[in-house]
Amino acid sequence: MQSTTFPNGPITMAGNLFLPEGFDPDGSYPAVVTVHPGGGVKEQTAGLYAAELAAQGFVTLAFDASYQGASGGEPHFLEDPARRVEDVHAAVDHLQSLGYVDADRVGVLGVCAGGGYAVNAAMTDSRIRALATVSALNIGSAWRKGWYGTDQDSAAVAVRDAAAQARQAQATTGGEPVMAPYVPVELDGNVPHDLARAHDYYLTPRARHPNAQNQYLLGLSIPRILAFDAFHLVGDLLTQPILIVAGSEAGSLWHSTELHAGVRSPKKLVVVEGGTHMDFYDVPEYVERAVEEAVPFFDEHLAPRG
Repeated sequence: MQSTTFPNGPITMAGNLFLPEGFDPDGSYPAVVTVHPGGGVKEQTAGLYAAELAAQGFVTLAFDASYQGASGGEPHFLEDPARRVEDVHAAVDHLQSLGYVDADRVGVLGVCAGGGYAVNAAMTDSRIRALATVSALNIGSAWRKGWYGTDQDSAAVAVRDAAAQARQAQATTGGEPVMAPYVPVELDGNVPHDLARAHDYYLTPRARHPNAQNQYLLGLSIPRILAFDAFHLVGDLLTQPILIVAGSEAGSLWHSTELHAGVRSPKKLVVVEGGTHMDFYDVPEYVERAVEEAVPFFDEHLAPRG
C-alpha cells in the first residue's frame, strides 16, 4: 500500500494506492476505485475492499472524501453529495494518469453511501466501464424516508428544521457550528439493528479510526443531502454493467432493490442470505462473498478491448 495525493479542483485528496503482488511498473493493469461510506475513511471498509481486489490483480485506490479524513477542503466535516460524486471523477482521473493503469479498464466499487455516489458518478462518466455496489445506500432517500424507507418523506421535515435552526443560530449569534453524528452515540430500543451494528463498527476498537470522528456539519450538510437523489435518471444515463450485493437482513436492502429495478443496463443483484448492512464492512464471511462476486464481474467487464 502506498499513500498518494491527487487534485480535485482546489482540494487535495488523500488516498491509499494498492498494487497487485508481483507488480510490474512497466505493466498495464485494470484498476478499481473504492468509495467509502458516509462518515468513513479510506483506512476502513473501502481500504479493505481495495486490498482484497489488489490481491486479485487489480490496481486499486481508496481515498478520503473531500472535507473529510486526511483530504482537504473547508469547512471540514461537510457531507456534500455533489462534491462526493466529483471525488469519484477525480479518483478516476488519478488512476488514468498512472502509466501502469490501462485507462480503458477502470471500474468503481462503492460501499453504503459510497455505492450511491459511485452510481451517480458512473451515470455521467463513461470512463467508468463497470460498477459494483455493496450494501448500497441512496443517502438522500435514507434521510428523507428513514432507515427502512417507510416514512414516506416525513423523516425529512424534522431534520430539515433542525438544520435550519442550527444555521440560524450560528448566523445570528456567531456561535460554533452544530455537529450531528452519522451513527448513534447512545443505543436504545428505537435504534435500527443496522445502526446499532454501525455503532459497534465505528465507535469501538473493531474499526474505530481517529480520522473518522462520527460527525458532520448539520446546518450545511443536511440541505445538500435532502435534495440529493443518487439514483435519479439511472434508467436514462447508466449504461455500464452493474453488480449489486446486499444482505437479506439489511434494513437498507430496499436501496439495492430500487436501484436494480431502475437500471436498464446489464445488471446482477446478489442478495446474500442472513447478511446485514454492516456485515459487508468487515465480517470475513460476507466480505469474501462480495469479493467472490466482484472479481469475476470486474474480470469480465474490465477485460482488454479486443
